[in-house]
Amino acid sequence: MADPTGAPNPQPGLRVRWPVLVVVALVAALLWWLFRDRDLSGVWGHIRAADAPLLLASAVIAMAGFAVRALRWKYFLAPVQPRSPFGSRFAAVAVGFMANNLLPSGRAGEPGRAYAYSRMEPVGFTAALATLVVERLLDGAVIFALLFVAILSPGFPAESLPGELSSAMHVAAAGLGVVLACTVLVVAFPSPCLRIGARVVALLPPGRLSGGLAGVMEGVVEGLASMRGWRLMLPALAWTFGVWLLQSLSFWAGFLAFDIRLPFTAALLTNGAVAMAAALPATPGYVGTLQLAVSLSLIQVYGVAPEPVLACAVAWHAVNFPPITVLGLWYTRRLGISLKDFTGRGTESKESTP
Repeated sequence: MADPTGAPNPQPGLRVRWPVLVVVALVAALLWWLFRDRDLSGVWGHIRAADAPLLLASAVIAMAGFAVRALRWKYFLAPVQPRSPFGSRFAAVAVGFMANNLLPSGRAGEPGRAYAYSRMEPVGFTAALATLVVERLLDGAVIFALLFVAILSPGFPAESLPGELSSAMHVAAAGLGVVLACTVLVVAFPSPCLRIGARVVALLPPGRLSGGLAGVMEGVVEGLASMRGWRLMLPALAWTFGVWLLQSLSFWAGFLAFDIRLPFTAALLTNGAVAMAAALPATPGYVGTLQLAVSLSLIQVYGVAPEPVLACAVAWHAVNFPPITVLGLWYTRRLGISLKDFTGRGTESKESTP
């Protein structure tokens, strides 16, 4: 069908399908690379012989981590909503992680979480999204702190650290340092930073982009207001350690389910590697990238045999993917929103919850 100018409209099916095909190809390439020289029957044999209660325990621990994320979010939301309900925070967390697991970008979680929360509570999308900037900064700091604990622990096999992992840690640390430095400047000097940002935006052509950037900057500064009060930041930092220690404990339970007997610091290292892999452009649900990070940590660093490691990575992912995804879909349906909302106009004004 043609538009009024006579030009044919692009086929909507093609617009939808080619990103999906790219994602499928990327997942297939990653999985092929991981399993190309492995004994698949051996991997399957380890999965069948796994300790099911321990594997299920890893999923329960991981779900507890999502509840802790919702508890922590209270401190970031305090400047814009002092009494935020736990139920709304937990629902938004579930929706955000579901979006990360299902959407092709693998990056819709934060906007989806902020959008879901803005549908339930009197908090604008931009302000809710800005609180997640602070959350990501604390996450990065704590992840690297735990990584260094793992690397400096007595049992760490330092001589076997892969060059790729070492380089990635240095690059990520440098990037985190730049982000933290910029954040400190914004927190310490919000008004001058806003003025500088406004001047930069003024150089852009007028339109939705420049107006949207101005709104995002104001929202980010508003969200970062929580960092000015130690009364809020100290408990937020403590809960952040809780989030990532629970995630590491979930990995450790998975190790034990496959009789991978390593110290807890190995789970800290694996957790950090998975978090860094998730920060890269990723597939939905981090399929392939998670298995790659686990393999780098356990096979190349700790020298564990490949088959049980790959079996553990696949099975851990398989039992941890469905619970938060199904819960997020349930909350999405309950809120009357769809996955298209997360890739569309999520910054529109909040509507009342059906």
